[in-house]
Amino acid sequence: MADPPREGGGASRMGSDDGSSQLEASTTGAPRGARGPARLEHGFERALSLSRVVVVVPVVVLVLAAMSSFALGTEVFVRSVASFVEESHLTAHNLGFLLLLTDLFLVGATLMIAGFGFYDLFVTRIDAGEGSLRLPGWLRMRDLNDLKARVISMIILVAAVTFVDVVVETKDGGLSTFYLGAAVALVIAALTVFLRFGRADGEGGS
Repeated sequence: MADPPREGGGASRMGSDDGSSQLEASTTGAPRGARGPARLEHGFERALSLSRVVVVVPVVVLVLAAMSSFALGTEVFVRSVASFVEESHLTAHNLGFLLLLTDLFLVGATLMIAGFGFYDLFVTRIDAGEGSLRLPGWLRMRDLNDLKARVISMIILVAAVTFVDVVVETKDGGLSTFYLGAAVALVIAALTVFLRFGRADGEGGS
């Protein structure tokens, strides 16, 4: 003879169903009041993340400035060649033109590196696409420290070339040239120390 169905089991099952529905209602209904601020916060974070695209503006400006520096360097090169042909020998003035040419190209390269770094750090990785679009290894910026290292290295090089250009173009020399050299050496030393110990994560450069 079959046992009659137990009412307690049905009641407990019903109770569990009611408990789960109440728990679901409590989990879904409780944050309903806070869903508006959470959605607003998510929207603000999304807009803030998309604002990184604004970095494209300085990137374009830096690239255009680099192209202008390259164009000016090319113009200096053309004038230097014409001067070499006219004088048929290397003079201090012609050497100054060559140093100025090197300085302009180095400045343009520094601007290009800064533009690549801004785009690589704030927008997207340039080397994430096809193989033909990948940057050289030394131009890949993993963090802000890489960008600082490359820009400061180029600044040191530009400062050194500029000082040599001033020395070549200076007629009298003397203490003024010495003071200028000491100032340039001090700046280079400060930048080197900053590059070595001034990392954002508190670690020294490798």
